[in-house]
Amino acid sequence: MTIRHRSVLRTVAAVAAGLVALAACGGPAPDRGGDGAVSGEISLLTPIFEGADGAAVLEEQLAAFKQQYPDVTVKPDYTSYGKLNEKLTTSIASGQPYDVMLMGAGWIPPFASKGVLADLGQDPASLGSRFFERAVDAGVHEGKVYALPIMMDTRIGIYRKDLFAQAGITEPPKNFAEMREYGKRLTQRAPDGTLQVAGLDVLGIDPRQAFLTMLWAAGGELFAPDGSPAFNSPAGVNALQTMTDVIQVDRSEDVGWTVPNSPTGNVMAQGRTAMMVGHHHFWTQIQEEAPDMIAQDKLGFFVIQDERPAMFQGGTLATVAAQSKHPAAAKALAGFLASDGPALAANQQRGNIPALKSLESSEFVQQNKAIQFAMQNFDAAHSEGGVPQWLDIRDKFKPAIESAMLGQKSPQQALDDLAAEATAALAGR
Repeated sequence: MTIRHRSVLRTVAAVAAGLVALAACGGPAPDRGGDGAVSGEISLLTPIFEGADGAAVLEEQLAAFKQQYPDVTVKPDYTSYGKLNEKLTTSIASGQPYDVMLMGAGWIPPFASKGVLADLGQDPASLGSRFFERAVDAGVHEGKVYALPIMMDTRIGIYRKDLFAQAGITEPPKNFAEMREYGKRLTQRAPDGTLQVAGLDVLGIDPRQAFLTMLWAAGGELFAPDGSPAFNSPAGVNALQTMTDVIQVDRSEDVGWTVPNSPTGNVMAQGRTAMMVGHHHFWTQIQEEAPDMIAQDKLGFFVIQDERPAMFQGGTLATVAAQSKHPAAAKALAGFLASDGPALAANQQRGNIPALKSLESSEFVQQNKAIQFAMQNFDAAHSEGGVPQWLDIRDKFKPAIESAMLGQKSPQQALDDLAAEATAALAGR
């Protein structure tokens, strides 16, 4: 059992006594299901609660849910975000969608527009009094609430304060030019040219998420108001050119130096990266891998900016299948997972940002500087998606961005080709 798991279980134990009351305050009572009662066996598909530790956390929550709804049995199916879309589409195509589906910000419009998701009958304004507005927005499509937020996540600038000080740098970069200049000064190579410390890591997270963070900071948008692709604008080219120059011109990082979600551990905790575009949950990873860094205050954060400050914001939300045979039970579970106790346990297990305002004062948030930083900068947050065809488009970003960073295409050509593919997807071709 890891330190984090023990901590999560302690939190669960501390709130267990109040779970029933908290869930009851989580929203309106669930509608009666097709059988006239909140009962039945329902399925849950979850891309969070990873591994044995995550499963143990979820099982604790489902046991508490069972106490509140003894006539409901939940069958969880664990997956990852990488396999989530395939799982969802396969179940929907078979005519047997999961009753409750956890999915990401940007995923709601594609499934809601196809009639897959149930209207939860909630008022967005009312939810805004309990949840952060940006988290609520992710679950709304054409004015109706199709999902309740559980957690949020961000991509921000992260840096090693001690390595900055050694290089004589006193504050985070304020634009792309300073990011590149600082990256060159922070890079350390052996006499034979072998990279020792990457000065600026732009490869440590999903390439699409890194590019979108840079796109928004450059003043660009993902789509135009009419829904057509806008990411190949001059701002988009500037963003991708900057990422490409970090590798090919500045040599502040080598391709393959870092890999998203690497099983070998956190590159910043290992001192292999001085500055990066990264996920805020790096804080939790470093707490586990190099707690002295936290104790000695060696980790700093900044909002990526050029034409404007920008922060990528995603999240995980609970939805209910429109075809669920037990809609009352499914809505009860969705509301339960988005309520205080279960949401706190889920966020602590994953190191993410609670969507509930009430959890901002929790010990978990108050001890996590990365989450506090993200919360303080929500005004700069942007979210991906926005078009029903987004899930058909999003996976095309990675190869396009990599083609530019490997020098196979110019940034302009890579983005123009990607825009052509996106246009075809939008047209249903």
